[in-house]
Amino acid sequence: MTAKEILSRYYEAYDEDGRLSVSRRGQLEYATTMRYIRKYLLPGDKVLELGAGTGRYSLALAGEGFDVTAVELIEHNLEVLKAGIRETMNIQALQGDALELTMFDNAAFDMTLVLGPMYHLFTESDKLRALSEAVRVTKPGGILMVAYCVSDASIIEYGFRGGHIRELIAEGLLDAETFTARSSPKELFELVRKPNIDRLNAAFPLKRLHYVSTDGIAYFMRRDLEEMEPDIFELFMKYHLTICENPELTGATAHSLDILRKEG
Repeated sequence: MTAKEILSRYYEAYDEDGRLSVSRRGQLEYATTMRYIRKYLLPGDKVLELGAGTGRYSLALAGEGFDVTAVELIEHNLEVLKAGIRETMNIQALQGDALELTMFDNAAFDMTLVLGPMYHLFTESDKLRALSEAVRVTKPGGILMVAYCVSDASIIEYGFRGGHIRELIAEGLLDAETFTARSSPKELFELVRKPNIDRLNAAFPLKRLHYVSTDGIAYFMRRDLEEMEPDIFELFMKYHLTICENPELTGATAHSLDILRKEG
């Protein structure tokens, strides 16, 4: 089975849109990401989202009046995205691969969102290729936002708390000395640490503006968040937004957002 077939089977059975809207942890991730997107988007900006999924971000931004191009690899996700488009929206939804953006000219977009592809790219060369394409199609001075799955939250929660640490090491998914994660398409998600991300960025003319933990410690508080009174959850979200860039905590997040400006 190819990597695309594995992903297609996964997303056909998974409610990706609901992940960001139903659970409170997902709401936290979505609100954090949107906060930073809105911080840098200006009226009239053209937005490209790569790996747009079912369109949670692209549709929201199109609904706010932005010119949005959404690119998604998986047919099922693209169908859901297209079903959400309204006549008043200025949005184009295309099937495509983040590794190959030849349909777009250089410097075509003010902001490029890479909020899904890095979750499913397992080689350094593919990651560099995807980032290279995203940089190419972004205007000088434009903003790139790149999301990653961070490894240590899963090592702690699934490995140690879940009792799977021995099998992860035995199966070669974790290095027994450094606890570096190793993934392949059949594991679905590529898990990284910030030094891996820094190494990728070093190959391109990029300046980091923020490195954000989009769900922070919420990964370890899933049940607690669901049981909170609404006003307490609002306070927790406010608290999270004050600490989501703290270097002491970004390594504990399950998802991170790297916010970069293209130099030159």
